[in-house]
Amino acid sequence: MRRSVLAVIATVLGLMTVCCSGGDETLTVYSGRTENLIGPILEDFTEATGIEVEVRYGKSADLALLIHEEGDRSPADLFISQSPGAIGFLAGGGRLRPIDHDALQAVPGEFRNAGGLWVGMSGRVRVIVYNRDLVNPSELPASVFELTEERFRGKVGVAPANSSFQDFVTAMREIHGAETTLEWLEGLVTNEARTYANNTAIVQAVGRGDVPIGLVNHYYNLRAKAEDPTTPSENYFFPDGDIGSLLIVTAIGVLTTVDNPDLADRLVEFMLSEPAQRFYSEQTFEYPLSSGVEPSSALPPLAGIEVATYDFDRLGGGLERTKELIDESGLEGS
Repeated sequence: MRRSVLAVIATVLGLMTVCCSGGDETLTVYSGRTENLIGPILEDFTEATGIEVEVRYGKSADLALLIHEEGDRSPADLFISQSPGAIGFLAGGGRLRPIDHDALQAVPGEFRNAGGLWVGMSGRVRVIVYNRDLVNPSELPASVFELTEERFRGKVGVAPANSSFQDFVTAMREIHGAETTLEWLEGLVTNEARTYANNTAIVQAVGRGDVPIGLVNHYYNLRAKAEDPTTPSENYFFPDGDIGSLLIVTAIGVLTTVDNPDLADRLVEFMLSEPAQRFYSEQTFEYPLSSGVEPSSALPPLAGIEVATYDFDRLGGGLERTKELIDESGLEGS
């Protein structure tokens, strides 16, 4: 699969304006996406262009803070963020430069910064993952706020330290208010919600039957089922645009410390090209965001699941308050 994708990418890049394509050129990327999710496509970029990519991996929030602390001394050229909140933090702090206009036009306006400082590469939706051997789908809640009810006591898995969970809580706080959000977080604690380190751990726990349901991003369960089709876990999308099924983007931005803006824009353009977008959809089971690229057949169409959307630029300035609310609620990560 990757070889055929690479062949198409090489053709696409061959039609692009070649700028400074010598083999001794290097881009430094700080990536909040894990190596298994983004590394293969960065390797394809290098193989197709001869441009080397040096990557520093870590949590999106930690890397964003590091870039902020490094300031003008940062060696990073680009930032790939698992969380729009983390890249929004850098945009608000003046650490990002505008991306090439033509590259931005590949993605609809709701999935990119209004000032062109970052652009979404792929999307994932918050869902409930549930064990079909333990849960009747008719018993699942119509709203994420119902998870604090007595009938779900001890039955819900969450990952408070996960960036997507924090982005979701930030959106809840902005839409429904801090008081309501704190009450919901405290309700999870009172209802003995189970905490895990990340989405993968929740999906595994649900698959084993350790906990009946959990809040995760949609693609984690699809990956688990691709590895083992007998896994008894399924995704459930909240109806009617409930905040529990918020669509969150993975984003890329070019830093003000970039040495060669043209090369950086070329990597952004590559990430938004049709072959790369198909990679996200077919290999990592995320939603492609570039216009005209259809999602994998394994993914339900976004139009049919009524996902919640949000102004992602508002996440960047709200993460600290969200973390304070999570700490105040007593909901602690594993």
